[in-house]
Amino acid sequence: MAKAAMTARKPAKNGARAAKSPAPKAPAARAARTKLVPLHDRIVIRPTMQEEVLASGIVIPDTAKEKPQQGDVIAVGPGRLDDDGKRIKMDVQLGDRVLYAKYTGQEVKIDQEELIVLSEKDLLAKVQQ
Repeated sequence: MAKAAMTARKPAKNGARAAKSPAPKAPAARAARTKLVPLHDRIVIRPTMQEEVLASGIVIPDTAKEKPQQGDVIAVGPGRLDDDGKRIKMDVQLGDRVLYAKYTGQEVKIDQEELIVLSEKDLLAKVQQ
């Protein structure tokens, strides 16, 4: 047996079993994983894409697709500061589905994933699921 394997099996000095190393943490949910950390009242959204085939079977070509106006919130900033220096809480949370104005926000591409960073004031509504 290798020397390292033998030392790992030695009991503790007081006769108790040696503590096991902690189990590896489960991978974070996809909604919480992003390299972008929004500042102030900014929000990072993953747009939901329009279906390519309608219920009637009609296929929509890429040129006829509209820009998405709905998406899932994957990161939220801490909120903006008011005139007194107090933090104003954000109205949205991770995982919320929201509607936003069509041509607002800054589009970014991180790890082959299209994301939109926009201000909370550019949101129109939350979608109840």
